[in-house]
Amino acid sequence: MNEYLRFFKYTLLSASAGLLEMGAFALFNELFHWHYWVSYFIALVLSVIWNFTINRKFTFKSTNNVPVAMLKVFGYYCVFTPVSLWLENELAGVLWWNEYLVTFINLFFNLATEYTFQRLVVYGKNVDQK
Repeated sequence: MNEYLRFFKYTLLSASAGLLEMGAFALFNELFHWHYWVSYFIALVLSVIWNFTINRKFTFKSTNNVPVAMLKVFGYYCVFTPVSLWLENELAGVLWWNEYLVTFINLFFNLATEYTFQRLVVYGKNVDQK
């Protein structure tokens, strides 16, 4: 599959994870009134599980060892999550930026870095192996 087409497909499917994340964030933030970084963290975990599952099947079409692939994605999020939580706290908590704007910034940052990581590190040469 053409790499541009694969990225386009990844972006569309990741948009569903973004909608899930924003919906969960809004639920936890507005309805339950949890602290914004707690709302963000739980919403992020939900979207990661969804995004990994759907993109492994439809974008990367990989039969790669799922537990190993999940462990690699976990490693990515061991770096991304603290950075994005720090960004959430600094921009929304310290500088008083809009919480939803900061979450969207993190979504776009995540889209660009996670695609590259999954394509090159998680799946590598195991792409399109049904």
